[in-house]
Amino acid sequence: MADDVLARLAATIAERRRADGDTSYTRKLLDGGIERCARKFGEEAVEVVIAGLVQDGPALANEAADVIYHLLVLLEAKGLSWADVAKILNARTGTSGLDEKAARRATV
Repeated sequence: MADDVLARLAATIAERRRADGDTSYTRKLLDGGIERCARKFGEEAVEVVIAGLVQDGPALANEAADVIYHLLVLLEAKGLSWADVAKILNARTGTSGLDEKAARRATV
């Protein structure tokens, strides 16, 4: 279910690239370029941290939804898709996080 929601949201964001900038917040973000999209994602990520530390569960859930939306906008701005990220996540399934991190360090 969650994957379906993310795929639908990513598709909507891609469609909004062609929307009128006067009526679409997503289009305004994308028109601001990668810097604006990255900055906005960072702001939302900080809000998630704050909500996780000092707010209740519903507040954290709302902030988490914002950060996911802005992550998808950032991916769109960079020419990446949710499918690109999902492919990596699927490949990591069943792999220990510690092993996966060690393998990434070995290739850098």
